[in-house]
Amino acid sequence: MIMETIQLDRIIIRPDVCLGQPTIRGMRITVAFVLKLLASNLSVTEILKSYPELELEDITQVLNYAAWAVSDQVHGVRA
Repeated sequence: MIMETIQLDRIIIRPDVCLGQPTIRGMRITVAFVLKLLASNLSVTEILKSYPELELEDITQVLNYAAWAVSDQVHGVRA
């Protein structure tokens, strides 16, 4: 399987914005907030309509960032 390079140029982490949480393009919209909207069963279309400053690529990168962030976590399981 060939893995594409994931582009995350819209996810910005700055200590002076939202206490250093990952945000979208430096706006005060956090990755976590968008993930919570998606987890609440809002569609991408509904999110884009409610937050017109967001773009489809922003949401795509939020999902890619979340997948990347959890991909390196390993938890031991007792038998």
